[in-house]
Amino acid sequence: MKSLAYVCAAVAVGLSGAPAQAHRTNCGPQRPAIERVLADYRSAIERLDAQGTERLFAADSAVFENGGVEGTYANYLAHHLGPELGHFRSFRFADHRLDLWCDGPVAVATETYTYRIERTEGAPIERRGVTTSVLRRTGRNWQIVNMHGSSRAPRPAS
Repeated sequence: MKSLAYVCAAVAVGLSGAPAQAHRTNCGPQRPAIERVLADYRSAIERLDAQGTERLFAADSAVFENGGVEGTYANYLAHHLGPELGHFRSFRFADHRLDLWCDGPVAVATETYTYRIERTEGAPIERRGVTTSVLRRTGRNWQIVNMHGSSRAPRPAS
């Protein structure tokens, strides 16, 4: 599976010490294109309309969420995300922060945020979340090949 190979390569680059660090960059002129992919995905979620988001993901992508293996993005969209969005009145991200680095045609993004979901039935859901995405550049385009997200209830203020 290609996406697993990219994840392993990204982890190896990140853990291999000082020599690999010399290749890590803040993505230079590629940064806006990578940020756009991630922003387009968040925007679709907030619109409660994932139509067209398939273009943001590689066909051999892998999605993991809260300890679950969701398969490719196409599978995740068809069997999890798509149906789930139909049960929401609104979904809003806040306090978004992005850490992004690149090594050649691979980018690793870590996003932290809070979100609030207003459901069609039941109480609202508020969470703190983190998503790590591995993207690869093919030609002029960047696509997500691996996405892993998790969330938890916010801790009470002390």
